[in-house]
Amino acid sequence: MNPATLYTVLVIAIVFEVLGTSAMQAAQHFTRLAPTLLMVVCYAVAFFFLSYTLRYIPVGIAYALWSGLGIVLISLVGYLTFGQKLDFAAILGLALIIAGVLVLNLFSKSTFH
Repeated sequence: MNPATLYTVLVIAIVFEVLGTSAMQAAQHFTRLAPTLLMVVCYAVAFFFLSYTLRYIPVGIAYALWSGLGIVLISLVGYLTFGQKLDFAAILGLALIIAGVLVLNLFSKSTFH
C-alpha cells in the first residue's frame, strides 16, 4: 500500500481519537449524553482506522505515532478550547515528543519510507 495513504489513514485515526478525548472532557463524567455518544463514535472510528494501519505498519511504530501526535494535539485542544495552561516544562516535553516522532519517521528502518 502507498505510504502516503497509510499515514493519511493513521492521521484520520489520530484526529478521531483527539475528538473523542475532547468529547470525553465535555461529557463531564458521562453526565452529558451528546458528548458521551460523540466520544463513543469517535473512539470507534479511531480504532477502526488504527487497526487498518496495523496491517502494514508495525504496532510499536503505529502506536508511537498515535500516542505522540495524539498527546501533542490534545494538549493544543486543551489549551485552545478548554483554557488549560501549559508551562515551560510541558511545552518542552511536547517538543521532545515531536522530535521523537520525527526521528522515528525520518531515520528508523522500521517505518514505511
